Amino acid sequence: MKKIFSFVVLLLAAGTATASELTDKLSQISAIKKIDTLQTSRFKEKYVVQFSHPVDYKDSLAGTFAQRVFVCHRDFSRPTVLVTEGYGAAHAMNKDYCEEIADLLNLNLIVCEYRYFLESTPQPCNYDYLTVWNSLCDYHEVITAMKRIYTRKWLATGISKGGQTTMFYRAYFPDDVDVSVPYVAPLNKAVEDGRHEPFVANTTGTKEGRKNVLDYQLGMFKRKSSMLPIFEEKCRKSGYTFRLPVTKVYDYWILEFAFAYWQWGEDLAKFPSIKTATDREIVDYMYKFNDPSYFQSETYFKSFNVQAVRELGYYGYDITPFRKYMAESSTKDYLRRLMLPEALQDIEFSDELYNHTVQFLQTQDPRMIYIYGEWDPWSATGVCQWLDTSKKQNLKIYVQKGGSHKARISTMPDDKKAEIIATLKSWLE
Repeated sequence: MKKIFSFVVLLLAAGTATASELTDKLSQISAIKKIDTLQTSRFKEKYVVQFSHPVDYKDSLAGTFAQRVFVCHRDFSRPTVLVTEGYGAAHAMNKDYCEEIADLLNLNLIVCEYRYFLESTPQPCNYDYLTVWNSLCDYHEVITAMKRIYTRKWLATGISKGGQTTMFYRAYFPDDVDVSVPYVAPLNKAVEDGRHEPFVANTTGTKEGRKNVLDYQLGMFKRKSSMLPIFEEKCRKSGYTFRLPVTKVYDYWILEFAFAYWQWGEDLAKFPSIKTATDREIVDYMYKFNDPSYFQSETYFKSFNVQAVRELGYYGYDITPFRKYMAESSTKDYLRRLMLPEALQDIEFSDELYNHTVQFLQTQDPRMIYIYGEWDPWSATGVCQWLDTSKKQNLKIYVQKGGSHKARISTMPDDKKAEIIATLKSWLE
């Protein structure tokens, strides 16, 4: 049968369909099966397209799936930013959306939704094919095709899991882009890496700040008998279902508080006082800040949890200060036990991705700029902790003092921000 190419162009403002030089070029890429126009206040043109990819690049019989990709156009003569999302990319639908570097340097922008998230989920959804290698091949196919349209230099960037993807993409396809900028990207070596817990307990923030967070957690454990019914009621009304009894989920909810608090750089002074606030006031506030839906096995983050157990790694909890209050004597392998469905319990962790990336970063000198937040717990496994760049001419690491997982180029001190921008400009010329 002949393949049918579905080409849809919706108007930005007027009422009749129109084609541009860009849509003509996009329509010539055989892997693109659909093109829709989007409204934009930040670019000359903006489209969402469906890229057809193999579900498994090692087995053509596994079929294909459609990856959602956003094409945000400024000028064919400008360099282009590729955003290697680690999750869904629905935020790119917003007409006011623009990525930081594309905004700072006035670049074209390509945003790729990660496989197995939102509209980029294969059907049937077989998690055997959710691997970092397959995801990197998705990006490789997109950028190979789009380089026929955008012929200037390319920069890849991403945040958090997207930052990990940027890093892995450079390690496995080192020549695909000219520049890479991973934001707040951890590089974990095990499902429970072991470096996050001492970082949260002894390094992040200030000594006083760490004590205040610990005291808050202890206060919630000590008031468990009165807070638990409120917590259970809220979970029931929200429709949450857990693989463990709610009394144990409550414990994990409190353990998670310290990591979440330092990750997002919150102000504990804004939290209800653990000494004077009512049980409901504390639970209500904590419920918004640290949503226990995180501990369900069927959530938006299911695909992430699969990858964390398989090859991305994760963090554990130090229960030493709370042991006498807890319903479980150990939290070992909690990510698998709580957050993976029964059918996915047999996934085994591989450190091949970690080892390959470490070797690449130690032996090569790519044009890369890493951005980290000093107090972000994910920085405990960031390359900022171990990679020696003193003999490298290109690879650079910037750590925002007191910064969190929200660290960006724009949050750096003015002199560092100017330095980063100047470096990127020189690399993209």
